[in-house]
Amino acid sequence: MKADHFDQQKLLALAAEDIALGQLAHRRRTLPENAAVESATERERELSAAVVRAETGVRDLQREVGRLEGDVETVRARVTRDQGLLDSGSVSAKQMTDLQHEMQSLARRKSDLEDQELELMEQLETAEAALAGARSGHEAVQAELERARQLRDDALADIADGTAQHETARAEAAARIPGDLLALYERVRTQTGGTGAAVLKARQCQGCRIELNGRELAAVRNADPHEVVRCENCGRILVRTAESGL
Repeated sequence: MKADHFDQQKLLALAAEDIALGQLAHRRRTLPENAAVESATERERELSAAVVRAETGVRDLQREVGRLEGDVETVRARVTRDQGLLDSGSVSAKQMTDLQHEMQSLARRKSDLEDQELELMEQLETAEAALAGARSGHEAVQAELERARQLRDDALADIADGTAQHETARAEAAARIPGDLLALYERVRTQTGGTGAAVLKARQCQGCRIELNGRELAAVRNADPHEVVRCENCGRILVRTAESGL
């Protein structure tokens, strides 16, 4: 295939845009801001679960404290009732003895319940402090996640802007290349997954970075300037310039 030597050189501008677009696509795939969002999301999930566990623990202790307080109040009411009966003088001697024994038992029961209540109150205080810490940590990581998302979105917007600019420049570069030469370039680009042409510099293909020698070098050196030559290693169109070293 033949194509004007200067038209072949126009392929380099097109290849440069494809390289830039490839770099932007790679940046999008490997964006460190994505990793930061994923890490913050995982921490937010963990701390959210920690808050739920702490809230459940506090509610359980509050419920147990409430139950003990009810038991204590029941005992106090019974003591008040028994004391009222004793003070009324309307009970027999045997009933008085029974009431006194019951009040002693109630006093011990009340003391045990109050000890249990005190212990639970201490546990509740510790649990509430843990809950406050979990909530504080959760709020902090939520703010961190929001910042990470904003940085990611800013980076993606920057990539999108760059991609749009290079796509426009690529379309302009492609429009300056004859159709048959452009079609060959596009076929080669699809095969390489990158660019369809590369400059030959100092006898080295800048697409695959392999130096031409022997028969291949002779063939390129002797080829007509308007002949489209390709790298035997990577298949790209080799664009010859004054720096090709031929």
